[in-house]
Amino acid sequence: MNFPAELKYTKDHEWVKVDGENALIGITEFAQRELGDIVYVDINTVGKEVAEGDVFGTVEAVKTVSDLFMPIDGTILEINSNLDANPELVNKDPYGEGWMVKIKLLKPVDVLLSADDYKALVGV
Repeated sequence: MNFPAELKYTKDHEWVKVDGENALIGITEFAQRELGDIVYVDINTVGKEVAEGDVFGTVEAVKTVSDLFMPIDGTILEINSNLDANPELVNKDPYGEGWMVKIKLLKPVDVLLSADDYKALVGV
């Protein structure tokens, strides 16, 4: 399983890739494996300020629907529109083409887990 060291992680299995005052957010490889084949991603929070821990969308897999939790306070700037037609990108490339939202950060990300801390959390 892949745990890119440059990313930050949450206990709810989201990842954050910081780029200045913005960040990309998605779900981890561990999360997408647990969910199975993803068939639909529903995020309609563009332009909204979302607090850490709030639900910002859902992911639907063949057998379940799971909420997506905001890992850090931010304003959602963009949704990965490629997921509309190709939600399986989350399964194929969760840390690349399968990203979900781009946000403007409203606070530092130092409260998130490192790759090593996340690996320990999921028992890898």
